[in-house]
Amino acid sequence: MEARRDFDLLPEDEKFLNEYNLPWETITDGSQWVLIHNFPSQHEGYNHGTVTIAIRLETGYPNTPLDMVYVDPPLARRDRQAIGATNAHQNIAGKTYQRWSRHRTAQNPWRPGEDGISSHVFLIEDWFAREFEKCPQR
Repeated sequence: MEARRDFDLLPEDEKFLNEYNLPWETITDGSQWVLIHNFPSQHEGYNHGTVTIAIRLETGYPNTPLDMVYVDPPLARRDRQAIGATNAHQNIAGKTYQRWSRHRTAQNPWRPGEDGISSHVFLIEDWFAREFEKCPQR
């Protein structure tokens, strides 16, 4: 797969993604998106072991926070329990991604100059893993 590079990232974001050691791309499709392929779903209870995640870079990033994550193929729990706030979809580069509506909290706010793609990816890992803490697998 030839990785698309529709736009350049901040040097620290590009360095992180290269060191994260998964294939990634930057694409422009209505918004600017970073796609990370072969991303581990963080728990054996999901229907897929790896997915592609999409992160939308909002206008004003890195001063504007990153929010949510978009997943292809859609994740579901093997035990058939619903995953909250994942019913919306987003078309990105001809594919339909499942939106995970997850947000930072007052206890974990966006810190301009400190947060970036790396901290958002670590949050995504946590969101995927914590799904099974909220409602353990049956």
